[in-house]
Order: sequence, then C-alpha cells, then structure tokens
Amino acid sequence: MQIANRLRTENRAEYLLYLWQVEDLIRAYGGDFDRLREAYLSRFDLPDDERRQTEQWYADLCDMMHAEGVMEKGHLQISRNVLQELCELHQRLLDSPNFPYYRGMYYKVLPYIVELRQKGGKTDEPELQTCFDALYGVLLLRLQHRPVSAATEQAVKDISTMLGQLSDYYLKDKKEPIDFG
Repeated sequence: MQIANRLRTENRAEYLLYLWQVEDLIRAYGGDFDRLREAYLSRFDLPDDERRQTEQWYADLCDMMHAEGVMEKGHLQISRNVLQELCELHQRLLDSPNFPYYRGMYYKVLPYIVELRQKGGKTDEPELQTCFDALYGVLLLRLQHRPVSAATEQAVKDISTMLGQLSDYYLKDKKEPIDFG
C-alpha cells in the first residue's frame, strides 16, 4: 500500500503498472484474501497500524475484483480510470502546438504501437493501453527470467520515456493546470 500511495502521487504510469501487478497477485491467490494475508502479506514486517491499513487495502481490492467481475481477466475500474486520465492528457498534449517534444516522442513510439496492435489484434483499444500492455508484458518476462530481444528492449525504452514524460505532465497539470494553448 505504501508503494501504491507513493506512486499515485509521484508517477502515474508506474502506479498503473503497480495496480496491474497487484491485480495479478490477487488472482494468483484466487481472490482469497485470507490466503493472500497468510502466504504473502504475513512476510512483511510492518508496524501494527501500517499492517492493518495494508491488509484493509488488499481486502478492499479483493472485494472490488470480485464485485467488478475481473477476477479472471481485465482490470479494476480504478485502473481503467487512471488509464483514461492519462489517455485524455495524452490527446490534449498531442493536439496542442505547445508540446512538440512530447509529440516527437509519440511519433517515435507510434511504429511500435502499430506493430504491437497488428500482432495482438487489439486495434480498438487506446494506444496507451497498447504501450502499457507492452511494458507489463516485458516486466512479466523479466520476472520469469526469460530473454527479451534487443528490439523489444529498445521499444520498451522509448515507450517508457514517453510514458514517463506523460506522467510528469500529469503531475504538473494536477499541481497547476497546464496551458494547452
């Protein structure tokens, strides 16, 4: 929970990837909070108050995943909301003449998006969904100690750079609204 709270305010892109990771962790325990608490959360040495808050956070997420019908696949509404906010900001940045650097990063990443969409057949999802799917897929490969090609490494680097910049703009816009001109 501490990680989620920190990422929520410091890096929206990493926050979304973290939420997806937690969703998969909950799925790994079959959505059974008691199993999750015993086998996973019990390993962390946390002060009592922090432990209670963390357990409540995970319990709430388990309940939400069951209620929203995303225990097998899909994402929680809170995850979809984060992605939607980023998509809206992404489009405003692309539409504005004031952000040529961001637009340049996007055009550098666009061929990867097109290629990934062709391979995955998911042409109806937002482009940023494709970007996050790519990053999350590589994260899973790395966790499994599986090889990642040099071309994929380059794509992930470029996508990460763009999403990092988008996250920075998100935080700036929340602090003081950006003038999109």
